[in-house]
Amino acid sequence: MTTAMVASTGGHLAQLHRLRPRLVGPTERLLWITFDSPQSRSLLRDENVEYVTYTAPRDWRSVAANTPSAAHILRRHRVRRLYTTGSAIALSFLPIARLAGIECHYIESAARSDGPSMTGRIAARTPGVRTYTQYRALASARWQQAPSVFDDFEPSTASRDAQLRRVVVTLGTIEGYPFLSLVQRLLTLLPPDAEVLWQTGDTDVTGFPIDGLVVMPHSALAAAMRDADLVVAHAGIGSALSALQAGRLPLLVPRRRSRQEHVDDHQIQIARELAQRRLAVYREVDSLTVDDLLHAARGSVHPVQQAPPPPTR
Repeated sequence: MTTAMVASTGGHLAQLHRLRPRLVGPTERLLWITFDSPQSRSLLRDENVEYVTYTAPRDWRSVAANTPSAAHILRRHRVRRLYTTGSAIALSFLPIARLAGIECHYIESAARSDGPSMTGRIAARTPGVRTYTQYRALASARWQQAPSVFDDFEPSTASRDAQLRRVVVTLGTIEGYPFLSLVQRLLTLLPPDAEVLWQTGDTDVTGFPIDGLVVMPHSALAAAMRDADLVVAHAGIGSALSALQAGRLPLLVPRRRSRQEHVDDHQIQIARELAQRRLAVYREVDSLTVDDLLHAARGSVHPVQQAPPPPTR
């Protein structure tokens, strides 16, 4: 029997990959289904992977266009169980999987501390799909409690030297949503002699004194974060998890819908939740100061060993 792990690249894939040991046994045959990107090729380099056409948030045409591929993949690999953390890619697979009698589990992103996303709401209305939340306060008869990826970390009590010699700035990889406001703000705050790695995604930095990298392999970005004095990130779940896994206390700056930086304001939920857990420093771009950079540079986090619960059935 094959278990399919379905997720969009970025934070959704990072979460599902981290939750994997709690969902499936070490000998289960897995098939990963995601988009082709440096992150997915790096993170899943030793895995069985099927790549499908990129689907942007709320891109209903691509959801429909991927459905025939979904049916073919599920049938060819004889999938009998499916886990997904979304986002839109899940909507190409869940309905067709249920029609084929496949056991389906939808785990809402840890980005959604205020309630389910649009994908989650659709999944909850799909007959036979079991839905889960990573927040105890949101658990209900319809939304069962699932492990949270944030529970794997806790703040360190030790303070680091507040240095800004090596800095990683990651703006994420979501297509169609640049984050130029953060670039402009950081250029006024970072020391001129700082060694800064800029992962820029869809943000056009032409004309700025920046040698930006559009995308990076997961392993390369993780190594850069481990070596950095400071990690500044858009408040995406994938970037936040990468910083936490590197032991850094990230400075999270959410994208804002009002500036056309994202489809909605859910990144505020991520930044707020991690700040409440003392696992991040949360600031809005307009209020960001040098003191905020130094505050984040002093902090660190470390992993908490969690005993994995039995796989969800």
